[in-house]
Order: sequence, then C-alpha cells, then structure tokens
Amino acid sequence: MYPVDLPALVDTDLTSASEEYLSSLESRPDDNEWFQLSQTSKVAITANHVRRLQLFEDDQPDCPLLALHPPDDPQVVALYLHEKWWHVDDVLRTSSNSRIGLISVQSLTERVIVFLLSQVVERSSHEKMLFSLHPRTESCKLLWRDGQAVGFYTIKHKGSLCDGWSGRCYLLPALDTVLVRRSWRRRGLGLQMLADFCSSFSTAQFLGVSSPLSPSMVAVCRSFLQQHEEHLEHLYEVEAPGGWTQRRNIWLSIQLGRYSLGINESNPTSGEKQRYEDDSSQKTYNCRVDPTSLTSCNVNTYPAIGSSVQQMKACDPSRGGSSQSSKISGTGCSPAAHTDDLDSGPPTRPPPSLNTKHTLKSNPSPYAESHEEKPEGTQSSAKRVRRS
Repeated sequence: MYPVDLPALVDTDLTSASEEYLSSLESRPDDNEWFQLSQTSKVAITANHVRRLQLFEDDQPDCPLLALHPPDDPQVVALYLHEKWWHVDDVLRTSSNSRIGLISVQSLTERVIVFLLSQVVERSSHEKMLFSLHPRTESCKLLWRDGQAVGFYTIKHKGSLCDGWSGRCYLLPALDTVLVRRSWRRRGLGLQMLADFCSSFSTAQFLGVSSPLSPSMVAVCRSFLQQHEEHLEHLYEVEAPGGWTQRRNIWLSIQLGRYSLGINESNPTSGEKQRYEDDSSQKTYNCRVDPTSLTSCNVNTYPAIGSSVQQMKACDPSRGGSSQSSKISGTGCSPAAHTDDLDSGPPTRPPPSLNTKHTLKSNPSPYAESHEEKPEGTQSSAKRVRRS
C-alpha cells in the first residue's frame, strides 16, 4: 500500500511526528541510516540532508513536511509520512482500483500529492517556482490514471476570498490552476479537466479561467469551445475578483488575435500543429517564499510547460486599473474591483465580447481547423494540458 491508501493523516499528527523525528535525527550519532534510491544509489539520512517544507500558503498553524535530498542537490527524493520515508514516486501512487479519473481532494495526503505535483516533481532545474503555494482549504481535483496521480486542477468558488487581506470575494467560479505531468501530455487530459470544471458548474451563468492564460491553455480553451458552442458566451478570462471590468470573453479574444500561441498562425507546420494541440499547464505566480528552496522569487513572466515560451500580449484597453500583481497572479485582487459588482448579468450595454456566436460563424479562426482536437478514443499515438 502507498501513503494515500493508509489511514488519513491529521495535521497535528504529521506535525508532532515530524518534529520528534527531526529532533532525534539531530541528536543521533554519526552512524547514519540510508535511504535506498535504486540498486546503485542511496542517500544518507542525516540532519544535513533533511529539511522542513512549508505545505500550505500562510501556514497557520504550521504543518511541516520533512523532505530528504542528496548532498549538494536540492531535489527532493523522499518524504517522511506515517513515520517512515517514502520515495516521491510512491507518494504519487495508489493501490486502490477506485482511484481513477478526477476525484476531489479530501485528505491531507492528497494535498501532499498536489504539493508534490505543483512544487517538486514537475519543476525544471531552471525554474524557481512552478506554482505558488495553495491554501489548505483550496478546492482541488486530482486526476488519477493507471494507479498514479498525473495531474490536478484547482477552483476558486464564487464567494470565496481572493486573498487574506482585502476581504474581496470572487464573483464567479474560476478555474485557477491546471497541471498535467509532462509524461502524460498530448492525451486530451487538459481538455478533460476543463470540461469537468464547466460541467461541475452547469447552472452558473458565467465561468472564469484565471488570467493570464498560458499559450497551451489558450489552445485547450479553443478546442473546447469549438466542441461546445453553448459555452462561447459564458467562458471568460478573469482577474480576481472577476467584475465586468476584470473579465473578457475567451472566444472573442481568440478570434481577435489577442493571444499568442508562439506559432506561425497563417501556415503552421505539422510539428507546430502537434505542439499546441493538447494538454496545457495553466500557471499563476505571486512573489512569495519558495517552499523547496526557502528563497524569495521575483516572477515577471509565466513560462508554459512543455513548449517554447512566448509571453502572451493582451491588447485590451478595457482592463485598465489592475495592479501589477493582479496581472501576474490569477488570484490577486485588483484595486479596480468593487464590492457591489454583481454577477447577475452584463452591464446595461453588453460588451462586444458577448456577441460571439456571430463571430464564430462570420470570422472563423485562421488556424482553428489545424488545432481541432480529436476525441480521446480516436487520437493517434502522438497525442496531447497553474498560484499560489
């Protein structure tokens, strides 16, 4: 059995067990224990090779997670859970046949898995931060395939707080972060998660995807909207808290060329078609403490995972008044928002972004056909998905 299959952990139990183990480790003599990474490599379990990781954003009360790393290498290779060391790959696995597809995160161990996916296992060596930390109460769903966690997405519910200091609340449900592991991309999983999000809020009049959208997330949204025209006038890119001055229709923005996919849209090559056809990672950043390095970050761009990076340029003058932090983070509150903003309907004169069905028919995307994603069951072998 794997950690996620064992009895549920409690915050206080994890904290006390971690502190007791670390204390005993610091007083232990030089005869070290070893953690076997493979048949040919192992890591000494010493106080110098173990560090405490912050599991949640603004973690109060503290919930430390002990991580083991090789000497002179910050890469985490094992976690201390249930009073023993587990290889990171084993923490991401399950022996339960019932864990398949998208399942809501409930237990502390499942939140540890979200932490690993967002902060550790998918982080490139040149990236200081993949996502910023999530709150301990963040609404998440893990995607399980073949006995392992292969991705997740998080949601900001309507009425939930944008942050811990302003008192502003989201005015519509928003898909906040999305990640699919690199080895599982090009299989339509990003499209599956976006569809699951929309179906989970089928009665909501408007739905949001946190800004900024990565190029690959734009491709996923375009493919989804081409298949689900009923959402053309309901899916918006939003900055928190999502008032009408902080949202814009995604399909109209695609038609107007407001997003860059980093490809030659007039005549994409076959390789370029393949590259953005499928799974994206939608990321949001804040300047916060990196839990795995405990150093400050200063993020000014948002690279897309698994693709050549090119920052999107949004040329929408209606989005004035937003703070710089709200442009970087999909969850930062904009000072332009007002508490009396309502989500009951558009302004008296609807913005042009609502008239999208006519746009779809009269001004089709010059590259819509080349990026249209086939159903999951009919894709060829080369198939194709974000806070803190």
